Amino acid sequence: MRRPFVLAAAVALLCAGCATADAEDKSASASPAPDPGSVVRAAVAGTRAGTARIDETIELGAAGDEYRFGIAGGFDFGADRGHLTVDPPWGAASTDEVFTDGKVFARGSAGIAASTWASVSREKAEAHYLLRAPLNDPQHVMRQVAAMRQVSDEGSETVHGVRARHYRGTLDHRTLTLRMAADVRKQLGDARQRLGADLPVFADAWVDARGRLVKTRLAVNLGGVEATATMNLTDLGKPVRVTVPDPADTVPGELVKSPVAG
Repeated sequence: MRRPFVLAAAVALLCAGCATADAEDKSASASPAPDPGSVVRAAVAGTRAGTARIDETIELGAAGDEYRFGIAGGFDFGADRGHLTVDPPWGAASTDEVFTDGKVFARGSAGIAASTWASVSREKAEAHYLLRAPLNDPQHVMRQVAAMRQVSDEGSETVHGVRARHYRGTLDHRTLTLRMAADVRKQLGDARQRLGADLPVFADAWVDARGRLVKTRLAVNLGGVEATATMNLTDLGKPVRVTVPDPADTVPGELVKSPVAG
């Protein structure tokens, strides 16, 4: 469990002038190109009103070590309910998470019976690692993507077999440290102060022809410390079934620093 903590320590180190009158009239009457930032925000808002299947990959690298987390499941953003399975990189058993009514139920936590769900407050959960969401909450990623700045249109690409527009921007320090634990926020703040600017964190969003968010990516490379969080959204609008654990199978849990919990 020691290696994932290397990240927090390492981060602290650091044409047409000749157009005809007719063409000019058409140009004047044409609608201006939409602002890229507005397109992304609208796509996020639309997605957060519906449902999607989530397939997210978290890739972390530091001091020559690499780690990959897999997070997958269905989420009803409109109802703010969902279920996810988290697969850690070191061969440990996966963890199941259920989000509902302001709580997150987790099964597979260390020290708790396999059939028992630990219940914790979703609102009080914090992020302890770079580009991680508290308890792997996809709503957190949505908020960060919606807040991206200096957004540019990178052109059209194929995502999940459909054409989508690729938008790229950056995350400012406030967005990067959103709901981050105080000790990690301080480390990142110190690194930012030494750098004299916000840390170079890039955000990407892919929006399909129907204005739906189909993929996101957050990435940072601090020279020896890399982190990438890529989230694919499919089955948009399809029903998501969430089974809430029976109260008899739940126990109060504790919000602790854990690579699996973010």
